Amino acid sequence: MATSRAFVTEVGEGELEKARPVPAPCQQQWPELDRANVLGVGVHAVNLPVAVDVIDRAAGGERKGYVCVTPVSAVMEAQRDCRFKDILDRAMLVVPDGAPTVWIGRWEGFDKMARVFGPDLMMEVCRRSVATGRTHFLYGGKPGVAQELQQNLENWHPGISIVGTYTPPFRPLSTAEKTELQQQLLRVAPDIVWVGISTPKQERFMAENLGYLNCNVMIGVGAAFDIHTGRVKDAPDWVKVAGLQWVHRLGQEPSRLWRRYLFDNPGFLFRAALQLTGIKRFELAPREIVAD
Repeated sequence: MATSRAFVTEVGEGELEKARPVPAPCQQQWPELDRANVLGVGVHAVNLPVAVDVIDRAAGGERKGYVCVTPVSAVMEAQRDCRFKDILDRAMLVVPDGAPTVWIGRWEGFDKMARVFGPDLMMEVCRRSVATGRTHFLYGGKPGVAQELQQNLENWHPGISIVGTYTPPFRPLSTAEKTELQQQLLRVAPDIVWVGISTPKQERFMAENLGYLNCNVMIGVGAAFDIHTGRVKDAPDWVKVAGLQWVHRLGQEPSRLWRRYLFDNPGFLFRAALQLTGIKRFELAPREIVAD
C-alpha cells in the first residue's frame, strides 16, 4: 500500500520503529471466507457472529487490516471510482451492511449470509471485548461525539477498555495532525480503531493510514457514532428487514442524503438486474487478504 513520505519524514524513523509490527502472514490458519459478487465488489458472505469472530482474531494479533462495512452507496462508489474499488478489494473483511447486498449473496447461494449493520457490529465487538481484553480507540464524529460515545459504551459494557478518542476536522488531516494522531496511538496502542467519518471518506482514511497507525484492526462504521449517541435514530427491525432503512435515514437527514439515494439506489437496482440476468458480467478481483 502506498505511503505518505511527508508523514514518514515528519514522524521520523525512530518513532516509526515503535509502531506495532505487522503480524507475519499465517495463511494456513486464517479463515478463507467466501465472497459474494456484488457488481464486481467482493462482499464476504458472512453474518454478524462470523464477522465478530474474524475481527476478534485479527485484533488479537493474527492479522493487521481494515474492515469495510459496505452498503449500497459504497458498492456504487466503487462503480464510479476504480481506486475506491481497489480499497474494498484490499480490505481484510468486507461485510454486507445493506439488505440488497445480502439479497444478491443469497441469490448466489450463500444461504447463511446476513446483514452486518455497522452499529450492531460495534456493539457486539465491544461486548465480547470485555471478556477478551481487546482495547478500543474512537476516531470520528463532531466535537464531543466520540467522548459521549465512550461514556455510553462504558455504561453499556462495564469493564470495556477504551484507551482514547480523536475528533478529526472536516477535511483531510494535515501532516502535523497525522503526526499527532500517530503519536497518540503509539502511546495507547489500541487493538481496534473505530472510524466514524462516513463512506467513502472512512475507507480512504483506513487504507491510507493503516500502515502508519499502531493498531491491529481499523473498522469503518459510519453512522454508528451518531446512532449510539442518539443523534440519529435507528430504524425499526421490520424496516431493516424490508430493505427500507434508507427511507428512514432520508427522513432524518434529507439535505445530506437525498442525492445519494436518488442516484445510487436506482443505479444499483439497474446494474443488479443486468448482473443477475447475465446480460452483463462484473468480475471480482483476485482473492487476497493484504496485511499492511
